[in-house]
Amino acid sequence: MATAVIMPRQGQSVESCLIGQWYKKKGDKVSAGDLLFTYETDKATFEEESKVNGILLDIFFEEGDDVECLVNVCVIGVEGEDYEELKPVLSITSTENSASDETMQTKPITGIPFESNDIKRDSSFTHISPRAKKLVEKTHADLRYAVPTGANGRVIERDVQAVLSQGYRSAAGDDAVGIGAVGGSAIVEQVDYAKQYDGEAEVVALTNVRKFIAKAMRDSLANSAQLTSHSSFDATDIFAYRNKLKSLPGADGKTGITVTDIIVYAVSRVLLKHKSLNAHFLGDKMALFTNTHIGIAVDTPRGLLVPTIFNANTMTLPELSVHAKELFEKCKQGSIEPDLLKGASFTISNLGGLGVEMFTPILNPPQTGILGVCNTIERTKNGNPYPALGLSITYDHQAMDGADSARFLKDLVEYLESFSANLEKE
Repeated sequence: MATAVIMPRQGQSVESCLIGQWYKKKGDKVSAGDLLFTYETDKATFEEESKVNGILLDIFFEEGDDVECLVNVCVIGVEGEDYEELKPVLSITSTENSASDETMQTKPITGIPFESNDIKRDSSFTHISPRAKKLVEKTHADLRYAVPTGANGRVIERDVQAVLSQGYRSAAGDDAVGIGAVGGSAIVEQVDYAKQYDGEAEVVALTNVRKFIAKAMRDSLANSAQLTSHSSFDATDIFAYRNKLKSLPGADGKTGITVTDIIVYAVSRVLLKHKSLNAHFLGDKMALFTNTHIGIAVDTPRGLLVPTIFNANTMTLPELSVHAKELFEKCKQGSIEPDLLKGASFTISNLGGLGVEMFTPILNPPQTGILGVCNTIERTKNGNPYPALGLSITYDHQAMDGADSARFLKDLVEYLESFSANLEKE
């Protein structure tokens, strides 16, 4: 009996994934454990292996296609076996974004201006899946009437099918619909950037992760009132504490407690006294968290990811350190679960290892605060040199006043300067 391979659901918040790369083609013999294809969420890449032996009878989606979770992606069975009932059936539902004129819904469209008052649609999408593009080229579907339902505003095959079901076709074909980019009140044609730069620069497509980051950063600055304050603290105590741990029998300097671990631990405790920073800003309301859920920015080959250490204030320092390293490794391997990349109440970004003395971290809304950790520089106090470690706190001025964030920074500095003593109290 033929066996369907579905698009897995990676986390409760994930509705669809992009097909990354196929490692088998239609007609290939596969064995249980063979890699079939990779698929991507907006933040991570996963591999799907075959769970059965047989022949790859059919592939229903191509590389780059956006596929809903739990939909059949391909089918494995015996050569010549009937698998008609396993082919995915994508439902098409009408929305308010469709044309409101009944006659327009039943007749082919030939060059009707986009500015028509009868047309209502969201013009934010800027890309189209390869499968959808092929269908447009074949049918001359008019993308001006497409309602994108793919991830990050992507037009996918079912959106083009919806356009066709309503009779929207362009007599002029591809040139009239501007395949590849539609937006605003006019049709935007796809630009051949490689030709435009004429070999002077390499033109590469952004990864899905980079697109997500770009949009998130832009939206963050557009929808919040961000302000950054800077300070530093005497890191003598935390460095002495780390050196003490390194000198213990069996200590491994590569896997032991890090400066980031110590700062995350301190923040998880100090935040409990500063509710406006351990919060989500919801417009006319605030969600004030009982525990601290700390997001930590991680630099990975695929881009910036921010895994969350939930209930960090309930963990011991060694527990927190081990958990953080596990999350970092998953991020770098691209195997982090999507549900672990959300839900933080506060974020920490450490650029100190790259020599940054001061920076302005960008908020991750709806969070109200993010702490930047900078490098260490030598300063003097009463004629004595000491290592000063820089801290930068960005906060949403909609949610609090500057004094609120300044008090948090002051308390954090005091906690870190007496870290070992505070640790013993707990």
